[in-house]
Amino acid sequence: MKETNIIAQNAKLDASCKIGYFNVFGENVVIGEGAVIGNNVTICPGTVIGKNVYIGNNCVIGKQPRLSKTSTIKNREPLQPLQLGDDCTIGENSVLYAGTTLGNNVFIGDLASVRERCKIGNYVVVGRGTAVENDTSIGDYTKIQTGVYITAYMNIEDHVFIAPMVTTTNDNFMGRTEKRFKYVKGAHIKKGSRVGGNSILLPGITLEEESFVAAGALVTKDVPAETLVMGVPARPARKVAEEELLPQE
Repeated sequence: MKETNIIAQNAKLDASCKIGYFNVFGENVVIGEGAVIGNNVTICPGTVIGKNVYIGNNCVIGKQPRLSKTSTIKNREPLQPLQLGDDCTIGENSVLYAGTTLGNNVFIGDLASVRERCKIGNYVVVGRGTAVENDTSIGDYTKIQTGVYITAYMNIEDHVFIAPMVTTTNDNFMGRTEKRFKYVKGAHIKKGSRVGGNSILLPGITLEEESFVAAGALVTKDVPAETLVMGVPARPARKVAEEELLPQE
């Protein structure tokens, strides 16, 4: 182990791990066999990292949140430590928060962040520079591309595709009135749905299974299953072609 690292005495690192320089590993950290940790990585106390995980340079893993004095979210520290499944890749300069779990074979791109109390399934891709806000769930095999903003309190199911630069929202009152707390909610994107680049989803809408949002659309209402919507505001244009639907299980 390189002398440039600061590692808590009760941290548990498998002997097969490869560790870079200038890292800080907190108390009760657990790192599984075959893990590769880059340089200048901070792994916060209690974080559990599975087998064959790659963590790039300059990452912060398992951070406890600190909120602004004007935040509408109540601070519920300390949260349970972050848990990373096996065979995950965490790109350079990414930040993952406590209270969140990642399944197996998750890919987090460079400069991405995943906030607290999120549940990320297996084989999920979170693209470069994408932000996943708190209290969001993402299902298995979902792909979220570069520069996407996933707002808090979203539910994204399995096999969803979200193209680059998509924006999602959760507050129709834009921070005004006490009434907003009752209704704050992100979109529910159901299995197999696809969201085109640079589109915007307004708060609380539902995209039913296998729906398709065209690039640049502004989605203000629920989208029916297997339906393509497009425009500003988005309106139904046609049914999704049968050849594009997911195979029946």
